[in-house]
Amino acid sequence: MENKTGLLIVVSGPSGAGKGTICRVLLQQMPDLKYSVSMTTRDPRLEEEEGVHYYFYSRQSFKELVEREELLEWAEFCDNYYGTPRFAVEQALAEGRDILLEIETQGALQVKNKFPKGVFIFIIPPSLEVLAERIRNRGTESEEDFGKRIAIAAQELDYINLYDYVVVNDDVSAAVEKLKSIIIAEKCRTSRNPVIF
Repeated sequence: MENKTGLLIVVSGPSGAGKGTICRVLLQQMPDLKYSVSMTTRDPRLEEEEGVHYYFYSRQSFKELVEREELLEWAEFCDNYYGTPRFAVEQALAEGRDILLEIETQGALQVKNKFPKGVFIFIIPPSLEVLAERIRNRGTESEEDFGKRIAIAAQELDYINLYDYVVVNDDVSAAVEKLKSIIIAEKCRTSRNPVIF
């Protein structure tokens, strides 16, 4: 029996946990899974493409979207805005497509209030030391931003218990397998599959 409504999968965790890498590999292995491209006001990193990794907006344009309630969630993180376009997510779910959101913790908690039946997964690094090393090795943050990200990461770890699952990213392949297992299990829940004979 096919599910009529798509599954909303929300992946978040501290900056440097590796959630972006995990999600990229997951999407390669599960091509039917739709990725929700977020919007941001931060500058693109070297490898990032408009409409693929993010939609890059000015602060003013982003604020206008917020005022028109066109975002499912939004948050300010390290002096930049991030958000999820509402229409794309709602349309995918209505069409029965599973959709993946990779978003900040503040945004994930907003989505949970609107979509409590979603699946919320928190990605963590093996330790804060590993997290700091990963952020430092990216080479994309100033020393000030680096300090902010580490401080925010420590605070975000307090939210783990608000998620359905936690996945430790000590090995990308193993972490991806755990996410795939979570998605498969969630799609088999009796509450998502009413049996009618």
